[in-house]
Amino acid sequence: MKILVTGGAGFIGSAVVRLAVARGHYVVNLDALTYAACLENVASVADSPLYAFAQADIRDRASLDRVFASHQPDAVMHLAAESHVDRSIDGPGDFISTNVTGTYTLLEAARSYWQDSGRPESFRFHHISTDEVFGSLGPEGQFTETTPYDPRSPYSASKAASDHLVQAWHHTYGLPVVMTNCSNNYGPFHFPEKLIPVIILNALAGKPLPIYGDGSNVRDWLYVEDHADALLLVLEKGALGRSYNIGGENERSNLELVRTLCAILDEKQPKASGSYADQITFVTDRPGHDARYAIDPARIRQELGWRPSVTVEEGLARTVDWYLANTDWWRPLQARQGVGQRLGVKA
Repeated sequence: MKILVTGGAGFIGSAVVRLAVARGHYVVNLDALTYAACLENVASVADSPLYAFAQADIRDRASLDRVFASHQPDAVMHLAAESHVDRSIDGPGDFISTNVTGTYTLLEAARSYWQDSGRPESFRFHHISTDEVFGSLGPEGQFTETTPYDPRSPYSASKAASDHLVQAWHHTYGLPVVMTNCSNNYGPFHFPEKLIPVIILNALAGKPLPIYGDGSNVRDWLYVEDHADALLLVLEKGALGRSYNIGGENERSNLELVRTLCAILDEKQPKASGSYADQITFVTDRPGHDARYAIDPARIRQELGWRPSVTVEEGLARTVDWYLANTDWWRPLQARQGVGQRLGVKA
């Protein structure tokens, strides 16, 4: 299969690119190379005859048309998005432009290509989204595919809008789509502005480990390579027009997660004295911070037979090992705009 992956130089997108190439698919990586993109993420497949790179913005229709015409993909996996909630609070316009207008532009380019190709039944447009579109849970319950949308941040609102566009293009124009909504990802190549890499890198640097509020906010954590596996499975075997929630079945509060990371670091690279947990610092909470996310993955388990392969403790240990071994990857990224600064405080 020839797959066009948008955002393939990003965190989740690059995991999809690497796995797809390893499984024998031809991959066209389309990425605008904005601040969070890094071509080193796909260096391991860059010389493969199954890989091609196209630098383009999903908001640029002419560029998209050229890529579709040149490469003639069998499927699209749409991962390109602005994704950092704190940045969306400070600058929501970029999120509306990329996540909403960009998705619309990509849908139109894909629809035109699909129609001009004779509307092949085998074509798929796979839209990858987030559990944040469902809003905030209380202490009980889980998100299902039928949970009403209730986004609370500019980021989640922009992703909710893009989800609705994809469904509309399926119902109105017949575009063959599948959709997925995932829980929080973590693992190798995670851009160093998100919680887990921030904690790892701040700990190693002897800096405070910032935790929003009292650390009670709960997330379901999904190892990125497990997610990539699930995404390819949905692309190949998911039912047309269907959405699938992908969860790690690993709920942890932010404070529990950080303490687990500190314990792993204490074992793998101990400090001269004390524990990395001594660096934990509670900071003012993020505006509109959702209390809890939790995914019910019953549909993808029952229909497609997928389950995550690692626990959060196993995945975190692998992640810490990767960051300890790859300083040449993450150190230059710390100089990029906004990295290492507290964002999302303008509300």
